[in-house]
Amino acid sequence: MDVNRSVLTLDEFTIQQLRDFPSATGELSSLLRDIGLAAKRINVEVNKAGLIDILGAFGTTNVQGEEVMKLDVFANNQMMGVLKHGISCAGIGSEEMDDIEIFDDPISNNSKYVCLFDPLDGSSNIDVNVSIGTIFSIYRRVSELGKPCTKEDFLQSGNKQVAAGYVIYGSSTMLVYATKRGVNGFTLDQQIGEFCLSHPNIQCPEKGKIYSVNHGNFFQYEQGVKEYITACQKKTKADGGPYTQRYIGSMVSDVHRNLIKGGIFAYPGTTDKPNGKLRLLYECNPFAFIVEKAGGRATNGKQRILDIQPKELHQRTPLFIGSTKMMDELDTYLQTSK
Repeated sequence: MDVNRSVLTLDEFTIQQLRDFPSATGELSSLLRDIGLAAKRINVEVNKAGLIDILGAFGTTNVQGEEVMKLDVFANNQMMGVLKHGISCAGIGSEEMDDIEIFDDPISNNSKYVCLFDPLDGSSNIDVNVSIGTIFSIYRRVSELGKPCTKEDFLQSGNKQVAAGYVIYGSSTMLVYATKRGVNGFTLDQQIGEFCLSHPNIQCPEKGKIYSVNHGNFFQYEQGVKEYITACQKKTKADGGPYTQRYIGSMVSDVHRNLIKGGIFAYPGTTDKPNGKLRLLYECNPFAFIVEKAGGRATNGKQRILDIQPKELHQRTPLFIGSTKMMDELDTYLQTSK
């Protein structure tokens, strides 16, 4: 088997990044590699989900009142187990857990970071073989080192993130993560079992021709959102169109596609759920950080997602995210309808 040594693995890439910062401790790099390990384990089970008894519902509901899928439980346990047994994380928050999990031991208490994650976004789609993913977010602690982390470490605005990323389990498995230095994507090489740099310095195109929204809720959206969707449907070649509607129902898949190709993803509030369905800490903040670092924008329709000060772990928010020029056009409809 020939191995292309010009392609950096995730480990090699993070170590190379450390060389530019001689004072860095390597703790963040270690944490990212731990997440990569958990992703490999989840990937194995996702790929053979049809052959073993982890398809379908687990029989309980999570704190959101949503049915917990068996793969959700497996993925949550993998993420929590890897991070707990590592040396770089003081505690975790998960969409599947009611409260934070504090790793109260001498090594973890001296760790500088906490991690929040959605262990398996879109897991209800696994039964029909649709791409799903893991979303994660990393914050530097605000509590005193040497002591257990606190809830305040997790309730920070998204602009305080030091890194965020996602893993998409599809026709290939990719890990994409962002730091203040930019966004890079790694594809899992199944032969050597390593994530390899495949998409360096990802930049979200300023404009795309894809809009992603659940049309089934159209008549429950506010007027400005309905007007924007209608405008997307009417786009012609003369005004930059035509646009194509693509909605998978797995946020990781939809936003990943738009990040690479250009586009806009919208999950507005509805008359029934004015705050929307997506979680600020586990889904919106990580993706807002990634897309902004790639040159895009993310708002709740009124303010920048990363500026929202969270009040609770499972807070929800509407989300509009994507290419800058498409976001700018959306703003004109939202502002004129107020």
